Amino acid sequence: MKIIKSLIVAIAMLALAACSKSGPTEISTGKDQCENCKMTITEAKYATQLVTEKGRNYKFDDIKCMQDYATSNTDASKNAKTYVADFPSGQFFDSSTATFISGGSIKSPMGGNMQAYKDKAAAEKAAGELGATVTQK
Repeated sequence: MKIIKSLIVAIAMLALAACSKSGPTEISTGKDQCENCKMTITEAKYATQLVTEKGRNYKFDDIKCMQDYATSNTDASKNAKTYVADFPSGQFFDSSTATFISGGSIKSPMGGNMQAYKDKAAAEKAAGELGATVTQK
């Protein structure tokens, strides 16, 4: 009887693990800390996330911090998915589809001075207003 109970518990645990969400999670501004520079994340619109193959989520306060972390932690970032916040909405999306703008009057938390946009037209409009350059990843 103990074996059957143990088996049921094990199957339930595996089922829960299989259903767990793998992707970006909500940022708690003022509480979450950047994995790279250890500063508290204060501006969610500049935040980024790296999710490893195993589902571990790393949060960053700036696109530059995530890039620096990925460069210096190749084991953790190997085959990881990266997410950026759409600057107008603050919603996370896959960074491989983002249009980035940089420079001009953009001032991000760690001096990366980049913003990510889901919509290319919105990025181009913002770049014009901010004197920034549009780049596609």
